[in-house]
Amino acid sequence: MRPPVAPYLTVSPAMAAIAFYTTVFGAKQQALMPALDGLRIMHCELTINGGSVMLADAFPEFGNTRVPVPGEPMTASVSLEFETADEVDLIFKRAIGLGSKGETNPTNSFWGTRLATFRDPFGHRWILNAPLT
Repeated sequence: MRPPVAPYLTVSPAMAAIAFYTTVFGAKQQALMPALDGLRIMHCELTINGGSVMLADAFPEFGNTRVPVPGEPMTASVSLEFETADEVDLIFKRAIGLGSKGETNPTNSFWGTRLATFRDPFGHRWILNAPLT
């Protein structure tokens, strides 16, 4: 069963994003629907950290979805909660090693979590949190 809220990302090329999220987060693919053009992904569902993240390539011919212009960041973020601070550090390190841009290096926040943020190579912002205890 899917959680009640699941982000749906428009990301191109979607196959590259699927490989990135699998490597960085250990994502597991639940569904994959290739487009009839044989080049794009119409729909993919991934399980990341116990939740669902769905994604697809942009299909401007079916509406107003588009990928960002280079240098234009996405305005939504995906926040993930982990059990340990070490997980935050490890995932951040993996993401940076695969071309993400760090926004907040792993740090102990004043509100009691280990926090890190990065933008993936596709422009999406990820927020990583874990309790300090």
